[in-house]
Amino acid sequence: MKNKKLRALAAAGAAALALASVPASMGARADWQKLGYLGDLDRDQSLGMNDLVILSRHLLAQSPLTKENCYQVSGRELRIGEGESFQPGEYLENADLDQNGKVNVFDLILLRQSIAEQNGREVWEYFEEQQKEFISPPVSAVKGYLPSQGQAKLVILYVDFPDCPYNYAPSPEEIDEIAFGDEDTTDPNYPFDSMTAFYKRSSKGAMELSGKTFRYTAQKNLAEYNDVAGRQALVKEALKAFEDQADFTEFDGDNDGFIDTTLLAVPTAAGDDNWWPCAGPVDDYNFSVDGKMIGHIITSNAQIESADNYYNFVSTHLHEMGHCMGLPDYYLFGTNDSEGMHGTAGSELMDTDATSDFSCVSKLQLGWYTKDQIQVFDQSQTSATFTLNNAQTDSGNVVVIPCGDLDEDYHSEYMLVEYTTKEGNNSKPAWFVNMGEGIRVYHVDATILDNGWWTSYKYASGAADTNNDQGRRLLRIIDDRDVDNLYRTGDVIDGSISGFHWYDGSGAQSVDTGVTISVGELSDGAYQITVDRK
Repeated sequence: MKNKKLRALAAAGAAALALASVPASMGARADWQKLGYLGDLDRDQSLGMNDLVILSRHLLAQSPLTKENCYQVSGRELRIGEGESFQPGEYLENADLDQNGKVNVFDLILLRQSIAEQNGREVWEYFEEQQKEFISPPVSAVKGYLPSQGQAKLVILYVDFPDCPYNYAPSPEEIDEIAFGDEDTTDPNYPFDSMTAFYKRSSKGAMELSGKTFRYTAQKNLAEYNDVAGRQALVKEALKAFEDQADFTEFDGDNDGFIDTTLLAVPTAAGDDNWWPCAGPVDDYNFSVDGKMIGHIITSNAQIESADNYYNFVSTHLHEMGHCMGLPDYYLFGTNDSEGMHGTAGSELMDTDATSDFSCVSKLQLGWYTKDQIQVFDQSQTSATFTLNNAQTDSGNVVVIPCGDLDEDYHSEYMLVEYTTKEGNNSKPAWFVNMGEGIRVYHVDATILDNGWWTSYKYASGAADTNNDQGRRLLRIIDDRDVDNLYRTGDVIDGSISGFHWYDGSGAQSVDTGVTISVGELSDGAYQITVDRK
């Protein structure tokens, strides 16, 4: 997030003179940005008669200096977002040509002189990057090698076999662009334009994924690697093949001694029986390259199909990297219907429909909210109104309704409320995903299980404590049916809705929450919701 630090008002003359007046330590920074000229009130990047008319009307108290009035004089249509390089009130500052803190007739005289001499004073502004204060990621309690905040590194081993080659084999440089390239909203695969771009949008910039691709053909035929030991052996074989050409110390983003994550990608033709995408830690302390051990590995047969078709390659591995950060699968095990959440509200990257954004449940655990983006309904309140911004933007936020005391690391039971849209990372779900826009509510129990030698979410799908997924679960969507289960203006969420209850001692959702949620107006891209205690 860029925030204005100061404005430099340069001496009259050209840009070179303007920069010359800036202290050398700042002037060399690329963050200096020219905004225009002092007195350019119609914002056309020049000084002329319109500017004189605007300032004269202001001094005669006929028309105050606002962007609307300035554009009206210029005869140009004011479009949304235009004229915003100066913030409210800065039109007055821009009209203060002698920079004495007042706008008066002397500024009008200077403006006439500047127009006559075509010698305006340039306005420059300095921006400095400010770090957002993201919360500490609760997921760090679970074993994961890929950092969810800061620098995260991925080694891609794009491997085939003597008897199972790729039918389409992009170069390492092409794969690097697909995996780590900049955002491209025109990409036909968007929002899976790149792994880096997707994570940057979802994390609000908290996570910076980078890495490198290595193209390799295995020494042996496919059948020699068709088990867990074989797959791990292939990872080690490929890494060793490049040890003299690469510096693998560069792929330890959090400096914990492990390569953050290694993706072993093989041709789709390798088959699903042994190469269906999956992820897990290696925990082999006897192997290293350049002194770095292997952290999480992903093995996958989700290949790049063509130069223009890598939707599945990117989306699949974004899901698998969620595991490398510590998130479990949200889909269900041992059931004919494996989908963990249904309906228009049920899309989530860690569920079976892994072609959408992370939900607020994942983002909270990954630490992808700033402190002020987490709004908690206080137990002592009888009523509180909250604003929910679009979850697919940097201002996306969440409301937490605790069940009893809220664990400071969000490892407890609570409801989470967010406003989801079909924008950004939700803009191109798979054809079978019925996605909507509106308010959605999750029932969460993120309790951690620590048995002394490993930690996990106690109620992750398939865990023993979930009673075959019938009892407590890490997350559920309320009203979990194949219906439109999003909420909009005028809707009231209360105990009449299935799933809007706390768990009882046996794991059933039967305990009254004691609150209702009323959905208010959608205005300026945000919903108002009111939580009332009954």
